[in-house]
Amino acid sequence: MSSVSVPPLGATVTPEGVQFAVWAPLARTVTLVLDSEEIALGAQQGGYFVTFVPDLKAGARYLYRLDDGDPFPDPASRYQPEGVHGSSEVVDVAFAWSDAGWDGVPQSRLAFYELHVGTFTPEGTFAAAMEKLPYLRDLGITAVELMPVADWPGSRGWGYDHAALWAPSRAYGTPADLRRFVDAAHAHGLAVYLDVIYNHLGPDGAYVAAFAPMFTSRHHTPWGSAINLDDVQSSGVRHFFVENALMWLREYHFDGLRLDATDQLKDDSEPHFLAELSEAVAALSGPRRVLVAEDHRNLNTLVVPREKGGYGLDAIWVDDFHHLVRNLVAGDAEGYYAAYAGTVAAHIARTIEQNWFYTGQVSPYSKKPRGSSAEGLRPENAVFCIQNHDQIGNRPLGNRLTADVPLSTFRAASALLLFAPQLPLLFMGQEYAATTPFLFFSDHEPALGKLVTEGRRKEFAGFSGFGGEVPDPQDEATFTRSKLDWDEAESARGQATRALYQKLLALRPDLEAEAAAVAHGEAALTVRRGAYTLAVALRPGAEMPRPPGSLVWHTEQPDFAPDGIPPEVRDDTLMFAAAGAALFQTAA
Repeated sequence: MSSVSVPPLGATVTPEGVQFAVWAPLARTVTLVLDSEEIALGAQQGGYFVTFVPDLKAGARYLYRLDDGDPFPDPASRYQPEGVHGSSEVVDVAFAWSDAGWDGVPQSRLAFYELHVGTFTPEGTFAAAMEKLPYLRDLGITAVELMPVADWPGSRGWGYDHAALWAPSRAYGTPADLRRFVDAAHAHGLAVYLDVIYNHLGPDGAYVAAFAPMFTSRHHTPWGSAINLDDVQSSGVRHFFVENALMWLREYHFDGLRLDATDQLKDDSEPHFLAELSEAVAALSGPRRVLVAEDHRNLNTLVVPREKGGYGLDAIWVDDFHHLVRNLVAGDAEGYYAAYAGTVAAHIARTIEQNWFYTGQVSPYSKKPRGSSAEGLRPENAVFCIQNHDQIGNRPLGNRLTADVPLSTFRAASALLLFAPQLPLLFMGQEYAATTPFLFFSDHEPALGKLVTEGRRKEFAGFSGFGGEVPDPQDEATFTRSKLDWDEAESARGQATRALYQKLLALRPDLEAEAAAVAHGEAALTVRRGAYTLAVALRPGAEMPRPPGSLVWHTEQPDFAPDGIPPEVRDDTLMFAAAGAALFQTAA
């Protein structure tokens, strides 16, 4: 690829007109289709086609015709105002940014708040989400993480059926609306991260597959043939995805990316695609950008620096903490939770100390060794959660943790999450113990939608303990039910839970990075960080040695739990009649 001069993909606005460039190695000819004329693009080395149209302005609509076929949208379109099957729109990426002094949030200070734009507010838009930024700032969040916004078919969806990979969804607003959201977040001191998907394409409307060899039969994934990262003409595919990542970071000022299912990026070449991506991102000017992998393998190669043979990413979504906590407090043992059956507090303590649990042990679920050494891993390399979009939405009824455990248990788990040194991630509404579900929803054309509905119901047909009917993903009511109810946030329960989250998030900057965790019986542990020690009982009836120092606060006091049962603090013993957590501090 280095020997080929690659033009900027998409429609680039200049004072003199617009340059159009597309990678279409499967075509002999490419024609630009405008409202009033058709213009042949000139072929360049490497399968690229380019033309320049003088005096054309932003807002013009266009398509590409490959050879003599039907016209298609631009695979690198910056906006699809009529949907992913409609014409592309020329977008001027110039924007009056006000974040010139923005230097980002240090990685060790990141506290993520994952949200789905369409269900975060009643309006479901970038503009409406922007109005909630002061609320997130005051909560103590330092980073907003958007679920995928690249456009997909229909008007509602999670975003993982992406089709127009370079275009923010018109269901949420315009590209300028997204820029305004990021700019406003920075003004409030909040970083913004975006969830992107490079391991598969959506099943409908991903026209890039008509332009280029995006798939290979050399590897397979749960979605079918793998993305072509190491087969014939893979250099162009890799360039397409790397440039897509850089586009979000440059044109929208995102502070980093969450990379979906990196274990499904099948690549036997050198360097690995992820190393190529991290090198390109590191070369960007401005604030340092952070790349976070969603990867269940506990593979330290992901975060080992490139110069030491790794991929040079910055952090990993670590499933172990969530799964261990969920098994201990709610008894989950279905599917991959089988690998965490019989969890005791010592397992959670070990995970906090070494950043993940599986370091090569044989998993009872896969019957194969899982994980690699945690040596060299730092807390800032691991993202922990007790809820996220997958772990809620991939349940039959989209139920949150608060639907399955007492509030006292939820408060205890929340305190543990936010006191641990790893980077915490909250899922929208978690901070006020939202009761609204987060269901799986979609808006495909009828034939594909029927298959999605049938597949979803078949998936849970044998799910133990569930005898109801899975909500139809295609039913608009499924989407509507998943919207947050902000009245709940102002209820007595909501305000009390939010007060606890604010207290915990405000404490994080005062905590030392290191942590020493000690288990006490099956469901209790203490975590010490410098002068502070958090005692946590994840089940009622726990007894443990009293930590050193004085009691600062506990999760069951009236301002966090109006009906809470306080722990009994004795000279040398701490007893929890209900689940809960208590913070102790030694003298400076």
